Amino acid sequence: MTSRDQFVGLGERLYRVERPWGQLPPQLSYDGITDVAVMSSGRVAVLLRNDPAVLVFDPNGSLVDQWSVPDIVAGHYIRAASTGRVYVTDFDGHRVIVFGNDGRCERILGARDEPRFGAPFNHPADAVEAPDGEIYVADGYGNSCVHRFAADGRLLTTWGRPGSGPLEFSTPHAIAIDRAGRLLVGDRENNRVQILDRDGKWLGQIEGLYKPMAVEPTPDGGVLVTDHTPRLSLYSAEGQLIGRCRTFGTVGHGCALAPDDCIYIAEMGPAMLTRLTPVN
Repeated sequence: MTSRDQFVGLGERLYRVERPWGQLPPQLSYDGITDVAVMSSGRVAVLLRNDPAVLVFDPNGSLVDQWSVPDIVAGHYIRAASTGRVYVTDFDGHRVIVFGNDGRCERILGARDEPRFGAPFNHPADAVEAPDGEIYVADGYGNSCVHRFAADGRLLTTWGRPGSGPLEFSTPHAIAIDRAGRLLVGDRENNRVQILDRDGKWLGQIEGLYKPMAVEPTPDGGVLVTDHTPRLSLYSAEGQLIGRCRTFGTVGHGCALAPDDCIYIAEMGPAMLTRLTPVN
């Protein structure tokens, strides 16, 4: 440790702040960073709103790959599935693009430049794959709903409408599946995370947030949430606040948890990738 080291705490754990994290060659930068995901291989994938759209690092921070995806209009979130697939929401292209872990496009949900009000998609924000292959999409800027797709890409059902009650949304901005199989939906402008079962039944909500950005489940059933304060909050499986720290950029837009318990935060303003490394 040096006198310049910075530390934050979440519950009983102490983390060293490493920013910027990742070794970039001179011709690349984090300009346009919007999200980060830890792939099934352990590599760290960073989503940019520039080309190359995805930068891939090994756990030591070395850049090992970059994906050029010039057809993306504006990437919003990136999610990694246990199958190795990677989901990128192209929120201004009105699509969800599914990649293999080698960066090759496997499937596209939605149609480029064809927004649909009340149906997939109208500026979608986030997408997640369930263990059985079903796909859930937070359609959160033009629409106020969650879509459920079968593993083969067929639309099964849509839940939600504008509002502030149960199963009502005002910018469903992020979506994840926790260890218990519950859907966690970051309902940004309602300052909460709604909790649903996979059939769309409302189970409860986490409040006390200010414009939640990203939701990231933890292995013990809890959840990490970034918000606009800007801060990072850790909740238990029961929704109890365990710990809270600030993020160092203006907006911690994206968040990912690695198997070694390192936390990655994609910061906007200034554009930065930060890693919180546990020291106890």
